[in-house]
Amino acid sequence: MNSFATTSFPVPTTFLATAVAALLILLLIKRRFLFHSTKKLNYPPIAGTIFHLLFNLHRLVEYQTALSRKYKTFRILTPFGNYVYKADPANVEYILKLNFLNYGKLQGDFNYDMVRDFLGDGIFAVDGDKRRQQRKIAIFEFSTKVLRDYSSRAFKNSASELTGIVSKLASCNQMMKYTSNL
Repeated sequence: MNSFATTSFPVPTTFLATAVAALLILLLIKRRFLFHSTKKLNYPPIAGTIFHLLFNLHRLVEYQTALSRKYKTFRILTPFGNYVYKADPANVEYILKLNFLNYGKLQGDFNYDMVRDFLGDGIFAVDGDKRRQQRKIAIFEFSTKVLRDYSSRAFKNSASELTGIVSKLASCNQMMKYTSNL
């Protein structure tokens, strides 16, 4: 009778461990199907982390430009979330012009309060109605006529200044040295 008691003791422990393991596996499977969609989500590739940005801080613009050439859309992972960068002009136009409301710019009051001191309430810092109002104002300032008038005035002023310099040098019979920085 003693040997029966000692041989039956490990069986319930093994059975209990197996039952707990099976229950955990079932819970994980259930969670997978309840909280995750069956279709595969299409995320942009991960191009780096905050540590990559910090490592390349001395040449940050060049580093991000290289990433933008390699990937037209990519993510940088940080402890506070993913930052998605888009370098394809068609994607940028789609977000800013055609479907802006689906892409929140500032993600709430926290970021708005951080950038408000630097950017104010301009088009680069606000969302919603304030952005719509800023955009209506900017459309008039960046119309073809306004830009053409401004560039014409700038060209006339520069041409007038250059004409004065050339004419002064020509009257003194001096040579003009011309260098191009291009």
